[in-house]
Amino acid sequence: MINKWFFYTSLTVIITFLSSGFKPFESDSSDWFFIDENVGKHYLFPSQEQNEYTTLNVPYTGKFFIGYKEAIAYKESRGKYKKVNSLGYMGKYQFGANTLRAIGVHDSNQFLNSPKMQEKAFVALLAKNKSLLKDVIEKYEGQVVSGILVTESGILAAAHLGGAGSVKKFFKHEGKRYLKDAYGTSIRSYMREFGGYETSGIVADSNATVKI
Repeated sequence: MINKWFFYTSLTVIITFLSSGFKPFESDSSDWFFIDENVGKHYLFPSQEQNEYTTLNVPYTGKFFIGYKEAIAYKESRGKYKKVNSLGYMGKYQFGANTLRAIGVHDSNQFLNSPKMQEKAFVALLAKNKSLLKDVIEKYEGQVVSGILVTESGILAAAHLGGAGSVKKFFKHEGKRYLKDAYGTSIRSYMREFGGYETSGIVADSNATVKI
């Protein structure tokens, strides 16, 4: 009888002890951590309100180089690596055969099927054009020509569209000549649309070629 009483008493104590572990304890809040009940709303992201992100120090494509090349790619081909237009310009950045040869690419099929080669070709052409247009960039960057604020990235984008020679003609005639490609896209539109991007990392190189 005593053993049975001891068994049930012990069981009751154990159950009571275990049950207490699942009861919520009253928490203490420290002033340095919990400020007030409204503070939490400042940390709820993502938000549909654009101004909620103005003070966040996070990376974004914006005016960085990656934003620059992707913006040009979208304009040229909607970012499609295997795009070939009606004039035979190919790839994500729409290179012509002559331009490809100028940067050391002689196999158009290999180029069209290699995203890596296309990305390197874009950078190589920027480096070559930056070298060819070095004097133009130094002379006109920061100036307003024909209503356009001239920037290095805008000049290089215009050269991508129409070649370095067309860009030189644009400035020679103070932006008054309407230079455009076969589809009617103008040098000035590229200079305006792609101005203000970060391209300082591109090193001018007149002998730039694609190296795989």
